[in-house]
Amino acid sequence: MAEEQYGAADDSVADISAIDIADWRLRTFALYDTVRKIAVESPAEAHTYWRQERDRMFGTHPASALTEQDKARFSGLKTADYDPIYRFHVPLTNEGAGREMTVEAGTEGVVRFVRLGTFDLPEMGQLAVWKLQGYGGGIFVPFRDATAGLPGGSYGEGRYLLDTTKGAFHGVHGSGPGAEFVLDFNFAYNPSSAYNEAWVCPLAGPSNRLAVDIPVGELYWPGWS
Repeated sequence: MAEEQYGAADDSVADISAIDIADWRLRTFALYDTVRKIAVESPAEAHTYWRQERDRMFGTHPASALTEQDKARFSGLKTADYDPIYRFHVPLTNEGAGREMTVEAGTEGVVRFVRLGTFDLPEMGQLAVWKLQGYGGGIFVPFRDATAGLPGGSYGEGRYLLDTTKGAFHGVHGSGPGAEFVLDFNFAYNPSSAYNEAWVCPLAGPSNRLAVDIPVGELYWPGWS
């Protein structure tokens, strides 16, 4: 979604008003708050709500990643139906903790992350878990799966699973070392750069790539609109 813009490649994006950006972020936080509440009883219903609201925001909001021309022909994001087998409760291990990563992000300059640890996913692989080192902080987990860049598959540069700085978070069960994060790939979404090259967004590096297909969440294809 457009609010995960960490940098802008041209003035057209930078010219989005501060009020519109603030409104987008508030709506996004409210969206995920509602999603978490609905998911207590029915993750599938939460997913339906998430899809509807994202389509509405993408197609109408002034801070959307879509240009006005693209909005005029927009008919909804390509998002797979909900599949419960892709929802997990996973602890955060210490593997890889402390490693640093820097990302060039347009007008923002260099964005720095430090690794908090690793999510081990049953029969799927591992994903590095990052903390944004800067204003806002937050947990960031991008990923790339085996369908990335393939016809009918996911965006070639990867998708976002968690980005708590922007509200994209599905909760934690428990506390302390035994706490388990809710990871639901059905809610995976593309960075804004998938829809508008004016955005510059952090992408999935080698520690955030899975060798299996993840056929749920927001998908992608050339000529998406």
